[in-house]
Amino acid sequence: MNVLAGIEETIVAIATPPGVGAIGVIRLSGKDAIAIADKIFKGKKLAAQPSHTLHFGRIVAPDTGEVIDEVVISLFRGPKSYTGEDVIEISGHGSPYILQTILEACTKAGARMALPGEFTQRAFLNGKLDLAQAEAVADLIAANSKAAQKAALNQLRGGFSGDLKQLREQLINFAALIELELDFSDEDVEFADRKQFQELIAQLKTQTRRLLESFQLGNVIKNGVSVAIIGKPNAGKSTLLNALLNEERAIVSDIAGTTRDTIEETLNIKGVLFRLIDTAGIREHTSDQIESIGIARSKQNAEKAHIILHVVDATTPEQAEMDWLAPFATKTIEVWNKIDRVPHLRLPEGAMGIAAKQNLGIDALKERMYTQAVGTAIDTEDTIVTNARHFDALNKMMESLEAIEAGMAANLSGDLLTIDIRRALHYLGEITGQVEVDRDILGTIFGKFCIGK
Repeated sequence: MNVLAGIEETIVAIATPPGVGAIGVIRLSGKDAIAIADKIFKGKKLAAQPSHTLHFGRIVAPDTGEVIDEVVISLFRGPKSYTGEDVIEISGHGSPYILQTILEACTKAGARMALPGEFTQRAFLNGKLDLAQAEAVADLIAANSKAAQKAALNQLRGGFSGDLKQLREQLINFAALIELELDFSDEDVEFADRKQFQELIAQLKTQTRRLLESFQLGNVIKNGVSVAIIGKPNAGKSTLLNALLNEERAIVSDIAGTTRDTIEETLNIKGVLFRLIDTAGIREHTSDQIESIGIARSKQNAEKAHIILHVVDATTPEQAEMDWLAPFATKTIEVWNKIDRVPHLRLPEGAMGIAAKQNLGIDALKERMYTQAVGTAIDTEDTIVTNARHFDALNKMMESLEAIEAGMAANLSGDLLTIDIRRALHYLGEITGQVEVDRDILGTIFGKFCIGK
């Protein structure tokens, strides 16, 4: 997508999801948005109306005058609008046919179909949002848990951008002093206090490291936690899945090997999404070819998972032996099932006891899963990095800060130090769009948005 393609044109798109609904919204944005709406709207003359007002009327076909729908129009004059341009939102009845017909009327009247994310792209280009905030819009739309929603909302409100702005301003101020020294190089003056600069770089490294370390949590919040339920046949894996979900999702029987393929379900624990994968029972030798494939998939899922729940039948403790799990010990929770059948059972260190069929110990297991994935309660008011592009730029920023630190230790001249300072500023600006970002990068970012946003 060409970032500046048709920036002077007025764009239009359906802004509500596909399908039948009570109301559907069509959005126009651009310098001719109000004039185009006036061509198809029968009611008050919109060009004469103030901003942030609602108007009832009818939409008619611009060529035939045929009435398409009765609507309410929302009028927003730039720059006080989402995109910074004149914006019209037409709220009509949510019939896909009606919405499509209104859309065609808008294009016949002079609008162009919007590209994916083009409304938010214009908000960025018009200075209504920085690039990090614009990406937060997509994260907010895609949020599938409370934690993801709060993290995206904090970024949209400028929490992440505010932190970056502080880092950037501190670097710029010092870079300006070093540049000033270069202008007076013949006079051998020093405007920038090197000791103060060392302290600043150390501080910036600490702040950058904190942001980088938050990415692991951010990834969990944004994408959820994958949990593989592993164990030998009849250990109670499917019963555990049902107990965690509080519904009969998996078939449970006493016949070994009932679960042949993986079953995936989602569970929300304290606002974090956990993706549960019930796998086929693992036994060393089987002549069943389909069961063998299921066992191979179980091992693959265990390797990829963030957390492994190793389910052991407490009535047959020899089941606990599963040597191939040893490399994954740090992400494995040993869950001893059917403890109600074994009085005075002594659990191995770190293991949890449950009786899945009786729902005993399930809440404690959920708490353990949450703690293992997240740690303490998530503070979404803190800045949490959830975007891989931001993480990559912050890593490069850290490399630049380390290069500055090494350069100062080696007593490098100011002109050499400024190279790494500018490099660090570039990567900071790349996150928020304060430097010119490659058009292909912008195209990739906004191309992930839905049409109409």
